[in-house]
Amino acid sequence: MSLTSINPLNGEIIRTYQEDSQEILISKIELVHRTWARYRDTSLAERANLLLNLSRLLDERKVELAALMASEMGKPLKDGLAEISKCAAVCAYYAANGERFLADQLIETAASKSYVTFQPIGVVLAIMPWNFPFWQVFRFIAPALMVGNCGVLKHSSNVTGCALAIEQVISDAGFPESVFKTLICTSENINTVIEHQHVKAVTLTGSTGAGKKVGEKAGSLIKKTVLELGGSDPYIILADADLEKAAKVCADARLINNGQSCIAAKRFIVLKEVEALFTTLFKTAMAEKVTGDPFGDDVQLGPMARVDLRDELHQQVLKSVAQGAVCILGGRIPEWEGTHAFYEPTILTNVKKGNLAYDDEIFGPVAAIISADSVDEAINIANDTPFGLGAAIFTQDARIAEDIARNRLVAGSCFVNEGVKSDPALPFGGVNQSGYGRELSLFGTYEFVNIKTVYVK
Repeated sequence: MSLTSINPLNGEIIRTYQEDSQEILISKIELVHRTWARYRDTSLAERANLLLNLSRLLDERKVELAALMASEMGKPLKDGLAEISKCAAVCAYYAANGERFLADQLIETAASKSYVTFQPIGVVLAIMPWNFPFWQVFRFIAPALMVGNCGVLKHSSNVTGCALAIEQVISDAGFPESVFKTLICTSENINTVIEHQHVKAVTLTGSTGAGKKVGEKAGSLIKKTVLELGGSDPYIILADADLEKAAKVCADARLINNGQSCIAAKRFIVLKEVEALFTTLFKTAMAEKVTGDPFGDDVQLGPMARVDLRDELHQQVLKSVAQGAVCILGGRIPEWEGTHAFYEPTILTNVKKGNLAYDDEIFGPVAAIISADSVDEAINIANDTPFGLGAAIFTQDARIAEDIARNRLVAGSCFVNEGVKSDPALPFGGVNQSGYGRELSLFGTYEFVNIKTVYVK
């Protein structure tokens, strides 16, 4: 079987890759394991220096890597450049902080000496999506390499070129050969990889459905997992919010990566007394976004990553309208000559419980506006979801905002007067159907290590 990368701008085939046979998959895993047997003995200082090399190399190659993203999944070039810069930053972050994070922690007990030490566990399998084809991988592999683990990557089939580029840049940075390998395979063969004795843990970013399957398989083998899954992030707009600022931030948050992000804003819950004005401002901010060729200088939205995803999104919009939502912007597949997977920025109003746009995750440039009569109702609507990845609230009352963010919103990250985003210094992850475990920061460092107690009498 072969895997094909298709340019979502024009439908042209970029390259076709031959899928790894089961024998090749197994040989790659065993090669990485043998590498780990040596790499685990490197010093923290040596690992930090290698990560700094990797950070510098990413910066040097960011133009070519961003262009690869633009071709394979339609990300505008300037957004791709920002993504590679973020990957470089997370490598530098762990290089600067890893030794401190992983230092032995002395614990006073009845022993003459007792402490906790953090040791690598081996080969970690990463199953990653296409939407941030470099960042999703580097937020896993940077801390993994710092703690002394090695990695194998099963990337989304439409960004195989990005996966191989990641493997190459890690190798070129001076890491031991085969500290990280790309597995060219489909989801049908992933159980073979999870079952392998040398795969000690699995991290997955993707849909809730995929997370359930991988979590069940890994759990049956008593293998640790971190799952970062879907989201239907609510953004609450209170009556005293700076509506002009909120509208611009919300438009950016909805359309980040063309709306193809787990932490993109999806449901906008607006107090009824300011709903009309916010909707007008929000519509203007959404309509102003420039859509086109991702290599264009002023382009803010490229095509969606695949035609089937665009078509599925359009069906979600049509069904939502049939259920009573009102489309006030977009809602159409553009009929531009020579284009392929574009979809117009879209706003749905009159969205209520029972409507698909209220209940489901919509993965694309479609916003749902939901009216609330009170602050309490707005919070209840925000939490009325099976997900719990991110949330945001807009108000000029800092005390109320922090109380709602800290105590009343159910999500892994809550932002005030700002769109939800990830940062190397902050833990990232969700609750409920959005998954479990944390990536990034100190907390992400500890997900895939043996937290070992040593007791000396």
